[in-house]
Amino acid sequence: MSRVTVVGTGYVGTVTAVCLAFLDHDVVGLDINRIRAEQLAAGQVPFHEPGLPERLRQGLESGRLSFTWDPATAAGSADVIFLCVGTPTDGSGIPDMSQVEAAVRAIAPHMKPGAVVVSKSTVPAGSGNWVRTMIEEALPDTDGIEFHVVSNPEFLREGSAVEDFLYPDRIVLGGESSGQGTQVVADLYCRLLRQDFAGGRPGYQPQLIRTDLPSAEMVKYAANAFLATKISFANEIANICELVGADARQVLSAIGADSRIGPQFLRHGIGWGGSCFRKDVAALIATGLDYGYGSPILRAIIEVNQGQRVLVLRKLQAALKTLKGRRIAVFGLAFKPDTDDLRDAPSIEIIRKLYAAGAVVSAYDPIVKEVPELDDVPVRIGADAYDAANRADAVVIATEWPHFAALDLRKLREKMKGCLILDGRGIVAEDVAAEAGLIVRGFGW
Repeated sequence: MSRVTVVGTGYVGTVTAVCLAFLDHDVVGLDINRIRAEQLAAGQVPFHEPGLPERLRQGLESGRLSFTWDPATAAGSADVIFLCVGTPTDGSGIPDMSQVEAAVRAIAPHMKPGAVVVSKSTVPAGSGNWVRTMIEEALPDTDGIEFHVVSNPEFLREGSAVEDFLYPDRIVLGGESSGQGTQVVADLYCRLLRQDFAGGRPGYQPQLIRTDLPSAEMVKYAANAFLATKISFANEIANICELVGADARQVLSAIGADSRIGPQFLRHGIGWGGSCFRKDVAALIATGLDYGYGSPILRAIIEVNQGQRVLVLRKLQAALKTLKGRRIAVFGLAFKPDTDDLRDAPSIEIIRKLYAAGAVVSAYDPIVKEVPELDDVPVRIGADAYDAANRADAVVIATEWPHFAALDLRKLREKMKGCLILDGRGIVAEDVAAEAGLIVRGFGW
């Protein structure tokens, strides 16, 4: 088995390190943040991800997984080095590559001959060539040291990342024409491809896709842009359905039954959030502008998504007439269930808009208990959903936690002053709510 270094122990890096150790590779996780490295070495995951803490502890106990903050210790004996650092975008959508640059410059002087540097970070097309050049400049004698650069985009969904890693639809490897680097990484993934590990799925065959470097780098951007497009399209259709008296739930279900379209991500409501969709769509727009292309569809994706958040206020205003002094409870803070990630979460923007409109806001999330993003907004975090809804004129469901679909609606109605539920995720049974004395309003019907 291979000796692997994973540079960056954020969300992608930690999952990658833990899962590769589970597949019997010797893995070292490297993070310049000593506190985080020590935290992981002690078996503590600094974010919420189902199944990850257990596998982290298994990896540490097996001796196949360790963590350090020293680049020389991490990279000196590695056959494969994964770059899993962040590439946040600025206001223009251009990715900030400073973490990638710092990571490469830290590990390059310690690389052994033949090492393969694999980028899992989401980077613009052409970044692989840039990484190669940086390594060549950092090595003391480039003529005597052979190395390879590979792009291996990640497709991990928060809340199901371990399963996504172990049972992928496809593994994309982009590399040089010789194919040496991509073959090393393909061999690293051989147990995933064969599904011969404990818990593997007999007969399941992930697709291995080999491309050139820039094509692999484009895959992640294109995939996320398409998924964001499906959601924004569903919301556009839902808005028109509501205007003409059609039911978007029926319409979208019917078109999703078409095998050419499919039902996945054809969900309408308050729109998408998270760390990837907005960032990656914005980065594609910025790339197009570099070449004089305006990317009109990509711009519309973001515009429609932002409009759904504004629509929450418009629907509340239509029902309550004024939001000044109204108590509004927001159910769900994380951008999706089974995570504590607040990056671009619709709830944050909705709460800010409610506060700006004069509303008194409370909130509840099964996982998120502290919201530093709202330190300047006086939001009360309830002990549970019923506490958050105490004396509320309306409830807004912003995250589709199963917990909210299973609430005792009679008890909820007793706690509330008003009777309105604005269901931004389509999870409340209208007939059950009506029996409890609640009125459900949604999107697209």
